[in-house]
Amino acid sequence: MPRISQHLHPAREPVRPLAAATVLLLRDAPDGALEVLMTRRSGKASFAPGAYVFPGGGIEAADAQAHPVADRRPTQSDEHLTEAIAAIRESFEELGVLLARHADGPRAGQIADASDIAALDRHAPFATQCAAQGLRLAADSVYQLAYWTTDRDLPKRFAVPFLVARMPDGQEPVADEAEQFEPVWVRPADALARHEAGQFFMIFPTIRTLQRLTRFGNTAAVLAALAHEQPLWTSCPRAGLLGGKEARYMEGDAPFGELALVCPHGQMVHPLDWQSERPVPLLKNVQRLTAPNSGVMTGPGTNSYLVGEPGTGYIAIDPGPADLDHLEKLWRAAGGDIRMIVCTHSHPDHSPGAAPLQALCERSGHGKPPILGLPSAPTARVASQFTPDRMLQNNELLALTGRALEGEITHTLQVVYTPGHAANHVCFILLEDGLLFSGDHILNGSTTVIDPPDGNMADYLDSLNRLDTLCAEHGIEFILPAHGYVLDNARGAIAHLKAHRLAREAKVLAAMQALPHGTMEDWVRHAYDDVPPRMWPVAQRSLLAHVERIRALPPGNT
Repeated sequence: MPRISQHLHPAREPVRPLAAATVLLLRDAPDGALEVLMTRRSGKASFAPGAYVFPGGGIEAADAQAHPVADRRPTQSDEHLTEAIAAIRESFEELGVLLARHADGPRAGQIADASDIAALDRHAPFATQCAAQGLRLAADSVYQLAYWTTDRDLPKRFAVPFLVARMPDGQEPVADEAEQFEPVWVRPADALARHEAGQFFMIFPTIRTLQRLTRFGNTAAVLAALAHEQPLWTSCPRAGLLGGKEARYMEGDAPFGELALVCPHGQMVHPLDWQSERPVPLLKNVQRLTAPNSGVMTGPGTNSYLVGEPGTGYIAIDPGPADLDHLEKLWRAAGGDIRMIVCTHSHPDHSPGAAPLQALCERSGHGKPPILGLPSAPTARVASQFTPDRMLQNNELLALTGRALEGEITHTLQVVYTPGHAANHVCFILLEDGLLFSGDHILNGSTTVIDPPDGNMADYLDSLNRLDTLCAEHGIEFILPAHGYVLDNARGAIAHLKAHRLAREAKVLAAMQALPHGTMEDWVRHAYDDVPPRMWPVAQRSLLAHVERIRALPPGNT
């Protein structure tokens, strides 16, 4: 993890979240489509006033005391039971929906009906009333869909399981007209469309939950997915600034990792707009300047990084294309004091800027920083020819040492040989802060093209394994790619990327087996049927790399 001394923003303790529970009451429309019950919060509410939400509220001590009057599944934990009881209570108090059944007598096992609801007082102790009416709470019919914790930057926070249950037959929701108003049944996709149109205000967790629900066709499909008693996702979102406005993201969203690195304590101050005019500080000792070469293959542009600080000088990683304006900005961001220029590989969006940046440093009187990397292999394309001043060695250490306010400080990059995307590809680990500079080996928002003969899929996968081992060894949580935002959960990102590659390879193998005499064009149509056809010429390069790897595997291993 990064040194605390390198964080840009002071540590602070987010507000402690309050325990709460909410429930999504589901039903199937006449045409079989999934619908969810939503209601509008009071405009005077202290949290999300006027928003359309699912019924819910704080967990009370009485909810845990009501276990004896609730039915539970054998696999339902005490904690989940308490949450389910709280959700049942809240749905009754706010909407008059009662998830309970008769305990005995002629109606034993029957779900509560309108007459049972009429006999209860929404303002009296809930579980006690139910027991007096011979009702048991149907907590065994309530399942956990997700677990949300309110964003760290907000002054009022909740830790909330989002639960689901089937709406009882014969009951109609009636809002309490105090906390909740206007109950409405809505299809998830329709609620999202109305929100986009400005007609149905919702907060971030509600929106994201509905987006996930659009994947399910009906209530039975939702409940079947929850039988394992684990939430489908957990999230504590993070917020940044996009176009000067608040923008929130959950785990797995492209900017999430960058917000976790730059603002670990949740401050909403980091700008996420892609621009090439000025460097973006990520830590006190790490800056990113994105080259103005955005495109289909480069995303928002090539990320050039500066590692170091005024007291140590800087190492420039991937100076990018030979864009003099970009290189001058990089040079100025380092105060002209660039001690080394290192290139992850020799592709034309990474290394051509090295020589002119070196010349700029030399002209300024700060000396001539060496250009370091691996020379391009004979398999490299003409545009990727590259000869460094000195060839890097695997596991070599590149160190910057100097003095800072806290005393002597060192920033050390470890070289990691990672062929695959290119034969001369290397990554760098900033050892003191546990950061991986991944070049093009790992990207955020896309997968790397493996283009034989300089690219090799077997080498690429082996290099992923090597990086995973090093991430475990050095406790690396963050990956700084050459294209896209910072990634968090480094080992998870690597595992996901490897699984994606192997899943694609399985589709390639299936295409080869189904069309043994097919052409590359035939196979790409089958193996990349989830990719827009306009991208198939690019995908065909990686397809060839998969084919070469498959054909090189020993018999019986395909």
